Amino acid sequence: MSVYDAIRLRRDVRAEFTGDVVDEGTLWRILEAAHCAPSVGNTQPWDFTVVRDRQRLRTFAEHVAGKRREFHDSLPPERAATFDPIKIEGIEDSGTGIVVTYDHGRGGEHVLGRATVPETGVYSAVLAIQNLWLAATAEGIGVGWVSFYDSEFLAELIGIPAGIRPIAWLCIGPVREFQEVPDLERFGWRTGRALSEAVHRETFGRPQDDMR
Repeated sequence: MSVYDAIRLRRDVRAEFTGDVVDEGTLWRILEAAHCAPSVGNTQPWDFTVVRDRQRLRTFAEHVAGKRREFHDSLPPERAATFDPIKIEGIEDSGTGIVVTYDHGRGGEHVLGRATVPETGVYSAVLAIQNLWLAATAEGIGVGWVSFYDSEFLAELIGIPAGIRPIAWLCIGPVREFQEVPDLERFGWRTGRALSEAVHRETFGRPQDDMR
């Protein structure tokens, strides 16, 4: 699969996990791809905690379900109705969670490239996630990014030390299929916008077709 094919096929997977657990060889190939990501000052500020204990998965899933209800209840009725059928996690269905964390202290006090833009450290961890996601897609493995949780709860659940920041819980596992249309578009939550609307030339707000 070409990288362009993987980019186009990649989906945030929720309901399509088969229930099988990703095998160790594939898991390590995917993690190796994540670990090859570029990082500010070559700090590699990420760590990957693989979670497969069924009780720990269930505990986190119950926590996420509670946060989903809180979000649902905060919505206007018409948006709540649109949100109702959208599945927001596959924690137990996937059988494997990968918690990606960020260590701001890795690399010491003087990190080359981070002095004026401190967020580049977090950006580096997110680049590792993108590498992981594309590699998983190329392997026929689905990934779902769970973001309905309290960071403190997750830190306690898997023993994240103080000073280490959780960035993502990723559900990962074999899938029956990749949806052709992203879930949020399929269920009417939000559609994407055309590339031409996102490209500016020379100054922000000057569209591509205004270059004459």
